[in-house]
Amino acid sequence: MEIIQTPIKDLIIIKPAFFEDERGYFTESYNKDRYFENGITQNFIQDNQSKSSFGVVRGLHFQKGEYAQTKLVSVIAGKVFDVAVDLRQNSDTFGKWFGVELSDENHLQFLLPRGFAHGFAVLSQTAIFTYKCDNFYNKQSEGGIRFNDKSLNIDWKISENQMIISEKDRILPFLTENNK
Repeated sequence: MEIIQTPIKDLIIIKPAFFEDERGYFTESYNKDRYFENGITQNFIQDNQSKSSFGVVRGLHFQKGEYAQTKLVSVIAGKVFDVAVDLRQNSDTFGKWFGVELSDENHLQFLLPRGFAHGFAVLSQTAIFTYKCDNFYNKQSEGGIRFNDKSLNIDWKISENQMIISEKDRILPFLTENNK
């Protein structure tokens, strides 16, 4: 497994060992000991999966307070552009975002520590997205930032007229409105 640092502290890309031959492929998508050896010591307690079609943009979502979550995300079918926004108030990169393409071809994983908002855009006909969380979901602790917040200026890799966005995500507050 390879750990790839991003420009934002604590936000990392993981490239698991991957073995492919004429039969197909094999990879360990998660091995607690191997991840711990590489400094990834979160205790993941919930797995989630979603299926979406081309143009779907989900996010930017996060959990607040005691229900904040670290997420280990990947794609098992299709391709997405995955985005993390640093919401850690004391971080030098507060309000900055980083994105990475995750797909069933590159097999990359993206580790988003607590204190980050998360979202993704589906770039393939469909995508099956999966993620591990180190804390349980709590509806009352939901938070979010509008996908098209001008202060973030995220390039979702698809045009806004192609985007399929839930009504809930369309009315999320902007970054500057989140602490009011």
